[in-house]
Amino acid sequence: MKFNEEVAIITGAASGIGQEVAVQLSKEGARVVLVDLNSCEKTIGLLAEAEYVECLGDIRDPEFVKAVVNRTIEKFGEIHILVNNAGTCSRLDLEDMTLEMWERDLDTNLKATFLFTQAVVYPHMKEAKYGRIVNISSISGINGGVVSGGEKNGRSGPAYSASKGGVIALTKWVAKELGKYGITCNSVAPGATLTGITAGVAYDTSDQVIDRMGQPSDIANAVLYFASKDASYTTSQVLKVDGGYSIG
Repeated sequence: MKFNEEVAIITGAASGIGQEVAVQLSKEGARVVLVDLNSCEKTIGLLAEAEYVECLGDIRDPEFVKAVVNRTIEKFGEIHILVNNAGTCSRLDLEDMTLEMWERDLDTNLKATFLFTQAVVYPHMKEAKYGRIVNISSISGINGGVVSGGEKNGRSGPAYSASKGGVIALTKWVAKELGKYGITCNSVAPGATLTGITAGVAYDTSDQVIDRMGQPSDIANAVLYFASKDASYTTSQVLKVDGGYSIG
């Protein structure tokens, strides 16, 4: 059991990548804290007999973030792993982008990552001299947006790309800051992946080295490596899990 009794907080755990990460961590012995705005009932049904806590609320709210961390400590006494996964993606172009949509994506994808990281590290991971932080970014944060068709035609929007690029930069900054405390911080950058965010979006994968959409399990496998003790000498990395899309 790779994560025997380790405690992991996963945001966006109700579905998609977050759900798969929570399930895979629990199968490897972790106790999981499921954080989402929506009910995690479906995820809970997949956890078998694993220990869990469900925390429902807005991850953009600093008070909710503090409450999640406090509840985790009250229940389990420690925190070993943080997976900042929850996200939103507006597909409006620059001309049509509203301030409301801009702030929604930046706050959900980047601000919440900062809030959870800060609240989990100080004092908990810092005092324990151990921690694994894994941030879900995106290929869009590297290349400025992935083109798609379907009902939601166009690139992922500027707010999404900017926020995910910010997640990558924050990952590197945090890694430099926290290595001295035995804490690593890495990022997984998915390409086109079958989740709720990509519903109604059609991606042309014919030019990819691996001609298919990614599955949440593909991303979860990368997350589990970064979250494990096997990655003790790996930090500040951005792992592209995109079927070879970014090659060219």
